[in-house]
Amino acid sequence: MPDIALLSDLNDRSREVFRRVVESYLETGEPVGSRTLTRDMSEKVSAATIRNVMQDLEHLGLLDHPHVSAGRMPTQLGLRLFVDGLMEAGPVSNADREMIEETLGRDRSDTGAMLDRVSTALSALTHGASLVLMPKQEAPVRHIEFVSLAPDRALVVLVFADGRVENRVFAPPPGLTASAMREAANFLNAFAEGRTLEELRRDVAAEMDVSRQQLDRLAAELISSGLAMWDGEGSNARLIVRGRANLLADELADLDRIRTLFDDLERKRDIAEFLELAEQGEGVRIFIGSENKLFSLSGSSLVVSPYMNADRKIVGAVGVIGPTRLNYGRIVPIVDYTAQLVGRMISGRKG
Repeated sequence: MPDIALLSDLNDRSREVFRRVVESYLETGEPVGSRTLTRDMSEKVSAATIRNVMQDLEHLGLLDHPHVSAGRMPTQLGLRLFVDGLMEAGPVSNADREMIEETLGRDRSDTGAMLDRVSTALSALTHGASLVLMPKQEAPVRHIEFVSLAPDRALVVLVFADGRVENRVFAPPPGLTASAMREAANFLNAFAEGRTLEELRRDVAAEMDVSRQQLDRLAAELISSGLAMWDGEGSNARLIVRGRANLLADELADLDRIRTLFDDLERKRDIAEFLELAEQGEGVRIFIGSENKLFSLSGSSLVVSPYMNADRKIVGAVGVIGPTRLNYGRIVPIVDYTAQLVGRMISGRKG
């Protein structure tokens, strides 16, 4: 992280030039020339004076220029320093607030559908790609059923108390029979009522040590393979991604970088690390360029904030991905406000 004290070492003119270069770049994505700045400065100064200031800022590593004749643009260090020391993040506008609250204000009985709407709204508001990490589903299991699809493929149907139904395909034990599938399902359903998937996995694993001799061998193997599957990827949190097209709409987008990002997001890479990033500090966190190793985002920025359940435990996160020239001053409060509202919804808090 850059030393914020560096800002205090700049005189008023250098600080204003730096701020105006960054703000113009964030708005247009283009380098800023000295003649442009002469029209905006609070004091009347020549283009030559501004060029000298820009050269000093470039020497400090805060500005750079794409080629000799171009204006200046902020470096990653410059963006970091601006975000930490000069950026003014205002309140969420009434229009943005209304759109977020309207999204949350519909039917909240289906958490997944609600968070999907939140992700879509967040993408539309910020013109970036939105990420919403759903909490692990903790509803009790109501019923379990096994269905044979092929000699080497079977389906387990999980019905939860909140009405959610999940179908998961897995490889069953060789030679599995219909009677063994019924026996395995009956055994699991005897324990399912009132238990979450994690509780069922734990309790059935313990009971298997006692009852294995009483079960058909294939039924026991089917239950064991099911327990292994539930302990893996299928029980992880779900990452909702919306607004990928917004990244392609940017005329300055690096298409190779965007393709890599899409590939990472499609494979839901590093979901756990995404939540871990949010858990490392309270409130909104901003990762600029190579500061963030998540999703290969060497040329992008990630603004992320966690949300909590009723026990004040972080259970998920919301975030926005975009080019490094994001409108941080507007997006940071939007992400923060959305995370707070989602947390209140998840935990049932009123305000």
